[in-house]
Amino acid sequence: MNERNKGLVAVLLAALVWSSAGLFIKWLPQEAFTILCVRALYTMLVFFAIYRMKVFTFNWLTLWNSLFYAALLICFVTATKLTTAANAIFLQYTGVAYVLLLEPLLFKQKYQRINIITTILCFLGMSLFFMEGLDVSGGLGLLIAALSGVAYAGFMLGQRSNPHEYHVSAVFWGNFLVVLVGLPSLMAAETFTGSEHLMLAYLGLIQMGLGYLLFTYGLKRTTATEASLLTMIEPLFNPVWVAIGFGERPSAMAIIGGLIIVAALIFRILVLKRVKRVRRVVK
Repeated sequence: MNERNKGLVAVLLAALVWSSAGLFIKWLPQEAFTILCVRALYTMLVFFAIYRMKVFTFNWLTLWNSLFYAALLICFVTATKLTTAANAIFLQYTGVAYVLLLEPLLFKQKYQRINIITTILCFLGMSLFFMEGLDVSGGLGLLIAALSGVAYAGFMLGQRSNPHEYHVSAVFWGNFLVVLVGLPSLMAAETFTGSEHLMLAYLGLIQMGLGYLLFTYGLKRTTATEASLLTMIEPLFNPVWVAIGFGERPSAMAIIGGLIIVAALIFRILVLKRVKRVRRVVK
């Protein structure tokens, strides 16, 4: 394969690996903070083994980005435990809407019509998740999942504001913060079985660690549009794996809301790609 095709395959594999998180979180009997702590420990090992001293490249914005990243991880895993995997992953992706809403304000850009439309559709899709009657646990899960979208936006905007050499360290120290928060839960947890430890190792080494490395490799060899489209596989396949392996079925409203969110994001990517192509032809 040429370099571009290698990059496409790498991004595709990264998205598929990321999409497996919900199933393993559902399978594991441990509470969310125990899973978070162990997974983060394994992820830190991967990052240190690959990037070595780069993980210690640090500035004050890195600290803020680490906080947002830790909040993102904590909210997503907690929400996956409290509500359906579909609710957790689709509501996390509403973070893109917050980015589109805040990016022009923070970076002094003009609002684009397609971004406004995408934002409205994402919030419309999100509203459908809250329309059905829920118990206390499910309602709290939806709220935490929605907060994961806010944390996602904070992390993405923060990373954009920071020079590239600090990006790896933000992820590394974000996982370190997760370890600190989850350590009391880990200390109180019962001893893991062999299969449980393998699943936790998979989440840290493969799902998080290898997934990030595959995406970084692929992003250098593909366009941002191609990579963005391929990563849309994650929110689509996450609930599919959970339905197959765990038997969990999202509600009809969640499916409709999730499809609206993903369709809006894909439509935006395609429209922007077309606009860029037209501008190149005009020039």
